[in-house]
Amino acid sequence: MSDAADEITQGLASLGERFRADFASAANETALREARAQVLGKKGDLTALLKLMGKVPKEKKKDIGAAVNKVKGEVEEVFNARLTVLAEAERRADLNARPYDLTLPARSPNPSGHLHPLTRAKYDILDIFRSLGFEVGWGPEIELEDNNFTKLAFPPDHPATDMQDTFWVTVDGAARARTLLRTHTTSVQVRELLTRNPPLAVVSAGAVYRRDDDVTHSPMFHQVDGFMVGEDVSFAQLKGVLSAFARRLYGADAPVRFRASYFPFVEPGAELDIGCVFCEPGEARAKCRVCKSTGWLEVLGCGMVHPAVLEHCGIDSEKYTGFAFGLGIDRVAMLRYAIPDIRVLFDNDPRFLAQF
Repeated sequence: MSDAADEITQGLASLGERFRADFASAANETALREARAQVLGKKGDLTALLKLMGKVPKEKKKDIGAAVNKVKGEVEEVFNARLTVLAEAERRADLNARPYDLTLPARSPNPSGHLHPLTRAKYDILDIFRSLGFEVGWGPEIELEDNNFTKLAFPPDHPATDMQDTFWVTVDGAARARTLLRTHTTSVQVRELLTRNPPLAVVSAGAVYRRDDDVTHSPMFHQVDGFMVGEDVSFAQLKGVLSAFARRLYGADAPVRFRASYFPFVEPGAELDIGCVFCEPGEARAKCRVCKSTGWLEVLGCGMVHPAVLEHCGIDSEKYTGFAFGLGIDRVAMLRYAIPDIRVLFDNDPRFLAQF
């Protein structure tokens, strides 16, 4: 028992010499606080000595406790005195330092941010269509089945709904209406045709949701959808508008072609391709993985608005015709910035985003 009292007494004597030297040598507040923690912290030297108090005889605990408290008070006193000295020294150094030139521009503590590549691509696309005479429309991401499928000429048992009917949701107060996360921004076309009269030229953009998830598909991605409806709107006008759009987006010399394709809500339907921007004819094209050596990249789907869509929206299909188109913003961003995997667009990795 007496050994514990002697050990604490010796430890206090050694500690008294050491902490004064450590505090005096601390060059700044951070170093001083670290030296204090070495004494009074949870793993400090004084804390370790206090753990021996249980082994000290009762008749000696009072004297040993008083000695411990005295050293603890000295530690705090020397610490506060040294802290004051360091603060005064820092203040003098600041006052005696070279004065600031207040005419210099301010320095930002953090680098400026910038638009996400998807947002940048979306704005560029919408700006092009605005310049071609389209106005921008909007629609909700939680959509009625009627707007998403039925009015776009998707029968309930149509095979296309197997590919697209994905995330069904329940909305309070809409017990009889089936709702889902929209699978395409074409639902905006329905909303515009239901509430406005032709002639109309509207383009919209936003997030859509499907059951896809791989390197080129994501359960959430972004689309641009546009349409023009009026009297005597023709496929020739569709080709003119979309050819102009593709060349403004990819360059005035970009080759453009249309291929026949099928979409439930257009007739006839087509896909627009541009010449591959990653390769040229020859050996490079034979090895191009992006266009699969075809020399062409699919950009968007399009076609003449199906008469059934116009009729479902209360538009006289004998008087009015129209064309529609849709493209993936994510694909445009991937092609523009040579991004090999669509999933990195949603990882929010600053190392990736800082490259744009």
